[in-house]
This record gives sequence, structure tokens and C-alpha cells, in this order.
Amino acid sequence: MSAPVKGPASYFPAIEKKYGRPVAYWKDLIRTAPLTRHRELVGWLKTEHGLGHGHASALVAHTRAERSGH
Repeated sequence: MSAPVKGPASYFPAIEKKYGRPVAYWKDLIRTAPLTRHRELVGWLKTEHGLGHGHASALVAHTRAERSGH
């Protein structure tokens, strides 16, 4: 039996359902954005793409953690 998903990834099913796009789409947007700071990226996802704060923050945290190898 697999362990339950924890942390930012636990939001992914809800993000895909609510916004109708796969998580990979959002992560690609974050990777190619001209912004680099967590708070800037979250604000950008909220204002430009209509994501809620928690969903935007989870996507940014998970994407940045992958980039840094954590």
C-alpha cells in the first residue's frame, strides 16, 4: 500500500480539477516565467492565471524544490 501524498503535491488533484489543466502545464509556466522569487511567482499565478493563493503557493513550492534538488 502506498503512503498518502503529503506537502504541496497533495493539492495537485484539486488543482487539475478546478483549473482544467495538468500540473505539468502550471509547472512549465513557472519554470519559464521571468520571475524567480516565491512570492512574485505566487502573485503572478493569482493575478494573471486566476489561481487561488494556496494552489499557486503549492505549485511554486513544489516546482522550486525540484529545481533545487530537494
